[in-house]
Amino acid sequence: MDIKILDSWLKDYLDTKATPTDIAKYLSLCGPSVERIKKLDKDFVYDIEITTNRIDTVGVYGIAREASAILPRFGIKAKLKSLNIPNNFKFIKKVGYLNAVVDPNLCPRFTAVLIKDVKIGDSPNWIKDRLESAGVRALNNIVDISNYIMLALGQPVHTFDYDKIKGAKVILRESKKGENIKTLDKKEFKLSGGDIVIEDGENRIIDLCGVMGGDLSAIDENTKNVLLFVQTYNSTKIRKTSMTLAQRTIAATIFEKATDTELVAPAILSAIHLFEHLTQGKPEKEILDIYPAPYKVRKIIVEKEFIEKRLGITLLNSEISKYLNSLEFETIWHGKKLEVNVPSFRSRDVLDAEDVVEEIARIYGYHNLPSELMTGKLTGRATSSAFEFESKIKNMLSGWGGVEVYTLSLVDKNSVNDSALKLKNPLGSDTEYLRTSMLPSLVSAAKENLGTVEDFHLFEIANIYIPQKNNLPIEQLMLAGIFEGYEYRNAKGIIESLLEKLSIKGEFKAQENDGFSAGKSTSILLNNKEIGKFGYIENSNLIYYEFEIAKLFSNQSQKKYQEISKYPAQQEDITIILPEKTIIGEVQKLFESNQFVKGYSLDSIYNGNSFTFHIWYQDPDKTLTDSEVEKIRNEILKEVKTKFGGQLKN
Repeated sequence: MDIKILDSWLKDYLDTKATPTDIAKYLSLCGPSVERIKKLDKDFVYDIEITTNRIDTVGVYGIAREASAILPRFGIKAKLKSLNIPNNFKFIKKVGYLNAVVDPNLCPRFTAVLIKDVKIGDSPNWIKDRLESAGVRALNNIVDISNYIMLALGQPVHTFDYDKIKGAKVILRESKKGENIKTLDKKEFKLSGGDIVIEDGENRIIDLCGVMGGDLSAIDENTKNVLLFVQTYNSTKIRKTSMTLAQRTIAATIFEKATDTELVAPAILSAIHLFEHLTQGKPEKEILDIYPAPYKVRKIIVEKEFIEKRLGITLLNSEISKYLNSLEFETIWHGKKLEVNVPSFRSRDVLDAEDVVEEIARIYGYHNLPSELMTGKLTGRATSSAFEFESKIKNMLSGWGGVEVYTLSLVDKNSVNDSALKLKNPLGSDTEYLRTSMLPSLVSAAKENLGTVEDFHLFEIANIYIPQKNNLPIEQLMLAGIFEGYEYRNAKGIIESLLEKLSIKGEFKAQENDGFSAGKSTSILLNNKEIGKFGYIENSNLIYYEFEIAKLFSNQSQKKYQEISKYPAQQEDITIILPEKTIIGEVQKLFESNQFVKGYSLDSIYNGNSFTFHIWYQDPDKTLTDSEVEKIRNEILKEVKTKFGGQLKN
């Protein structure tokens, strides 16, 4: 996620004379990446990218803490300022003003305090400027305090109108399927169950925790008493709710990454301080704090040899401790072993010895680590034969005018049969099911391109998903394509050429197939087993083909070559008149069966029944005479007449 903060706000927590340019440069080298800085009147705005694992830097204070450790490494004095929060309050497990029942599995730490007699009005300009520079709209002093603390410390804060909480009671629990809530933005949601919610003493849901407050407990112009509420949540639950309801608030984005339970106390104290000064509210002196499992310091033991081996440098013990201490890690040396105590705000991402080494490396400076160019021979490109096979097919089809497309593997209900797998949380009705055939996807792609050019050939290599009972689906890699504006013979010729290049002697056999027009489809067979389909799609002029890649791959054979005959071939054109609906492929098989016919091609068709073939006659042992060629031709024509009723056109 990205955050925007003012330089003047950063300097509230960071004592340094570093320029914005220096801060941006050196932070980016060793910590959070400052994408850009922008001049704003007499101030500067930092645009900072926060990586998912470093939620501790989502607030201004977290960035200041990083800068205080990094800037001194570049000779710039910098010191993190104390928050200086006045604390004359008691954190206790039970209070008189609120009865709270909290599930600790959903909310590891729950704090709340009642603030009475607040006065709602505008916030001072310094708060408005800081919020608006961060992209948050200023509304009123109560709402602005919540947003200010969230941006300053990285801990979301929420406020309720205390007088709207029936029975002064809250129950934090999981939602039940079908329960409804109306949120602050006036949107109504039906919950799927398992969301973290708060209900009051009359069983009304008043908060969609970690995502957005409920309308029933919203602050309005008549609010007098505010319940200030600061807590941490089960991050997985917040993520699920936010994504399911498509409510991506800043608070949800922070909570879903697991916030620091120890940050709750300074956050609520800071918020109380602002309430006292900006709303003239009177807080209770006792803060409800339900915290059944306080943070226990994680200890990590690291061998010095382990550190130096991975960094490639030798460091003094004092240097290692200095780098880690600057990030608030406590260090204790036991001979050559280092004991590192991880602060609570880094407990989510510093888990083992490798993480400790990474912290040392980035403060030392990755740019200071020694580098060495790789020596020796470069290895050859490692590619699988299956991958090369796919590339080979793509190159051939592209060379014959095909255009590769990429389509979604998710389709609508009308594109699959009843056994297809349905998604639990589809983005829409058109992407509910995993496809079991490539046909619907390519038909859709063809329709989108109709009218752009007169004719086209689209193809794709991708998976279909065949359901299995009590198991994951079979992912079957398919080659499929579709022709628009092509004559049948031209389209079939491309498929025949593909099979020929793969040395697969496929046989096209007329056969009815699902999704194809009646009498206009063929199965492509090899050794009487189907390896593909080809034909006209039902109720259209689109020609479609498909193959299972695994079958093509396993049946390809090495192309065999033979020595060129030293005797020339005799070539001639003959035109044969054939009865209507004669299968030309069967006629061509007859040519192939003659040992002296070494090649042939269908050159032209006219009047619908006259077919001109170009034929090569050749004998490997001698040059054929005209009379010998005539004899071969007559044998062929005799068989054509006997089997098909065809005759030579004079």
